[in-house]
Amino acid sequence: MRADRPRPNGFTLIEVVVALAIFSLAALALIRLSAFSLRTGGEVISHEMAWQVARNRAVGLLSDPQPPVLGETRGTDDNGGQKFAWRQTARQTDDARFVRVDIVVEGAQGGRAVLSLARRAL
Repeated sequence: MRADRPRPNGFTLIEVVVALAIFSLAALALIRLSAFSLRTGGEVISHEMAWQVARNRAVGLLSDPQPPVLGETRGTDDNGGQKFAWRQTARQTDDARFVRVDIVVEGAQGGRAVLSLARRAL
């Protein structure tokens, strides 16, 4: 019979390789999650900036004493270092006292906002 040898302290090579593989998979998952978070955060910022442009257009329309010109108007605005194209469509409602205005804002980096409002016609 063989004499029992004392087991050396430490890990075997196979145990170390398996542990490294597990840790590397976890690290790759965290890196992908981080990249996704950064991309999503950038989209949220662009979307919010587009909403700011749409709200600014709406405030301008509501505070102007003259009603908006019926039909479609287009333009661009800069906000936060980004360029946003807006399209404003004004049309008469069934009630002649009001004009409906739809504002669509689209950013070069993907932000988008759609806002509708009604204001009194003269």
